[in-house]
Amino acid sequence: MPLIQVTMVEGRTVEQKHALIRNLSQSMAETLEVPLERIRVAIYEVTADEWGIGGQPFSAARPGGVAPPSP
Repeated sequence: MPLIQVTMVEGRTVEQKHALIRNLSQSMAETLEVPLERIRVAIYEVTADEWGIGGQPFSAARPGGVAPPSP
């Protein structure tokens, strides 16, 4: 049972997280040649104060401490 673990700063929409789960699962299933049903994905979200960049909390590194906008 392949498992993908994603850790990211909170702020994405439910739709974005669902799309991420779909896309990562599909890619892993194709790459490893395993059934899609065997793939597991876990998303862990942390606050901007719990994520560090360059020795500073993400909240201090980005204006407003918000996640980057989606493309």
